[in-house]
Amino acid sequence: MKLEWLLVLLVLSDLRLLASGRLGAKIRTVAAQGVLLGLVPLLGSSGYPDAHAIAIAVAGMLIKGFLFPWLLLRAVRETRVNREVQPYVGYLASVLIGLAGLAGAFLLSRQLTPLPGKATSLLVTAALFSLFTGLFLIISRKRAINQVLGFLILENGVFLFGAGAMGELSLLVELGILLDVLVAVFVMGITLFHINREFDHIETNRLADLKD
Repeated sequence: MKLEWLLVLLVLSDLRLLASGRLGAKIRTVAAQGVLLGLVPLLGSSGYPDAHAIAIAVAGMLIKGFLFPWLLLRAVRETRVNREVQPYVGYLASVLIGLAGLAGAFLLSRQLTPLPGKATSLLVTAALFSLFTGLFLIISRKRAINQVLGFLILENGVFLFGAGAMGELSLLVELGILLDVLVAVFVMGITLFHINREFDHIETNRLADLKD
């Protein structure tokens, strides 16, 4: 698979996340993103990938493609919440806003010249669009688990840009980010479980109405 096709798949997966309300499907899409992101350092390297690229690829696939999705699917089963029913922004409107964000990411990437490291215009577009998608999910959805997914997608954009602009400290930076996200997902998973047990829901707008 060429890097360009992989980046197109990543962009399409972001659009699918904006269009879907089923949490299980969204988590599996994020898992697929994790596997695709793991391939970016390998496909983006000239010639045979070195140990640096292989280490980032393996860590990304294992953590993003398997560990995080497993933790989130377990949280969904524990909370018995399957879908987002009434988001702040509807799904059709979300897709339209996403397309506008994609166009903006494309125009912005064309202005970033010269691009750092091995990054290409399409790679920067996909990275910026993942950042936009993650932020949009965090602010436009009510279910707390969607905030977790948005946080992961946001980090996927950082990971993608870091893989394209790979430098001497890239491995340490990316592994540090992965560790931070791993801790955050554990904490969020525990929080989701306890919120659902105490209040029988995990909608952030209803939690905001609680008074001392």
